[in-house]
Amino acid sequence: MADIAGVTMGSAPGGGKTAFGGHPVGLRTLFFTEMWERFSYYGMRALLVLYMTAAVVDGGLGFKISDAAAIYGTYTMLVYLGSLPGGYIADRYLGQKLSVLLGGIVIAFGHFSLAFASLTTFYLGLALIILGTALLKPCISTMVGGLYGENDPRRDGGFSIYYMGINLGAMLAPLVCGFLAQSPYFLGYLKSHGIEPHLGWHFGFAAAGVGMTAGIIQFVIGRGNFAHVRAPERTRMAQGGAVEAPLTSQDWTRIGAIGILFCFATLFWAAFEQGGSSLNLFADRLTDNTIFGYAFPSSWFQSVNAVFIIVLAPLFGWLWVKLGKREPSSPAKFAWGLAWVGIGFVVIAAASAVAQKTGARVSPMWLVAVYFAHTLGELCLSPVGLSTVTKLAPIRIAALMMGVWFTSISLGSKFGGWIAGHFDPAGSLPTLFLYVAGFSLGAAVVLIFLIKPIRRLMAGVH
Repeated sequence: MADIAGVTMGSAPGGGKTAFGGHPVGLRTLFFTEMWERFSYYGMRALLVLYMTAAVVDGGLGFKISDAAAIYGTYTMLVYLGSLPGGYIADRYLGQKLSVLLGGIVIAFGHFSLAFASLTTFYLGLALIILGTALLKPCISTMVGGLYGENDPRRDGGFSIYYMGINLGAMLAPLVCGFLAQSPYFLGYLKSHGIEPHLGWHFGFAAAGVGMTAGIIQFVIGRGNFAHVRAPERTRMAQGGAVEAPLTSQDWTRIGAIGILFCFATLFWAAFEQGGSSLNLFADRLTDNTIFGYAFPSSWFQSVNAVFIIVLAPLFGWLWVKLGKREPSSPAKFAWGLAWVGIGFVVIAAASAVAQKTGARVSPMWLVAVYFAHTLGELCLSPVGLSTVTKLAPIRIAALMMGVWFTSISLGSKFGGWIAGHFDPAGSLPTLFLYVAGFSLGAAVVLIFLIKPIRRLMAGVH
């Protein structure tokens, strides 16, 4: 019998029936769960630096740029660094499904804490989001990989679909949360109803919490689609499960390949994560945020990358299949990712030079071009990295190894926060951005020479 997508219903290698464009039906649940989780994260992320650096009279915290960038970098570092212990706890004690559920609940409480206007609830909210993401993030990506058999050709396509869910949430979140926090129309509406307009920031944070709540509900509804998810190790042992064999030499070489790719991914994320910090400040302070005479919130630029992902991800998925045996290996795709993010910073360095030379705000098309280049880089590295880790990681430590992958984002984010702390509209911004471009392009060149050794460590995994 055929489902509504026109594919034959049957058993998927990873468990569950195929009913989502030829993919296991569990992918649909994970797609929408992650979409709402990313809505909550990117909605808050789009506002975070702007809120911290806004004047107190405007409802912000009045922090210096260097202090706000340091907090931003530490926060984003801990969000992803927590995936390492979170993945271990899931593998060993809670199991992946329970970890996702509990993590989502804690994240929602964190966003709602940010909805209250006080410094205490601000830091409490950040702490709760860090703890919740530590449980949810490594498990949900691992569950996607578990839907497919080891050599299932649909795996990379499944991750591309899943990645579109991530970016659908990332696209919508800044538009919704940014409108509530910054739009003069909404702030005027608040004022007309006797509400202080500067509380708009907190309406934006609350909207992020609503998004996470929607994700939790969606996951609970579809929780029966994950028969493939293994019980935590302690449960399996209590039920008389066999002691698993130690890791083989091939397991260790593949883990070594993950380690090398981890280093280059860290450099990529240090550059890419400028989107929420230095590029966000560039949008707010040096960019003409009008289109056809209408002003728009500077935080809306945070949606541009996601729009490009949604448009381009299917083309990349088609391209990898079309290339067939000529498809670049995972390390080669990583090198392309670093090259494209470097090119993006060459563009923003040129825009900075124009802004400083003219003393006027620059066209928004400069940032659109930057985000286009960064999107090409992201599509070469990020979904490929997720897929590669699920292929290389031994099953018994799959969530832990996914936590290792997210640690690369963690360290990159912290380093990126340090870079953003040097953002000075009156200083030498072109030099700052050219340094980032140089490191990214240099890392791409080094990785090109390491492609063959890394492929040998991958032991047959492409």
